[in-house]
Amino acid sequence: MTELGPVAWPPAPIRTERLILRESEARDRAVFIELLASPEVHTYLGGARPRDELEREVPEVPGQWPGCFVVDLDGAMIGEILLRRAPEHGRPVAVGKVDLGYLFLPRAWGFGYAAEACAAALDWLDGVLPGEPVVLHTQTANVGSMRLAAKLGFTEVERFQAWDAEQWLGMRSPVTPSD
Repeated sequence: MTELGPVAWPPAPIRTERLILRESEARDRAVFIELLASPEVHTYLGGARPRDELEREVPEVPGQWPGCFVVDLDGAMIGEILLRRAPEHGRPVAVGKVDLGYLFLPRAWGFGYAAEACAAALDWLDGVLPGEPVVLHTQTANVGSMRLAAKLGFTEVERFQAWDAEQWLGMRSPVTPSD
């Protein structure tokens, strides 16, 4: 994935009713490792990475790039939102578009935090890159992610086979400023 482009980073923290989207700090490193090592989190993402490998590879302050938001609940990281350009080697319809990704700790599932955080990140994106289409990939078997995509306004563009599973690609129509 590549950078978002001409976007000032980091933005001021984004506050929602219950959450803060902010840039990563050193205190978040343990949660980044927990997210990447969690078999539950990576059920539909190709499997978790070994914790010892992550301990060696994850930088002191992970997630230091434009488009990576830490999702903070009551002063602690519960997940991350990623907004990055889809890679050149990806699905042709997605290439060059902003790709929305997210990871949340299993203990934060089922409370609407992902919907709240993703909606806030997309609102921010609409403000800094008006008219920008956004894509989202998930496995069709990932019912929670499919529900979230629909709730966020993504509509199906295509389904395809990859990584031994049916994949879903959705797109969110660009929001343009009112004239």
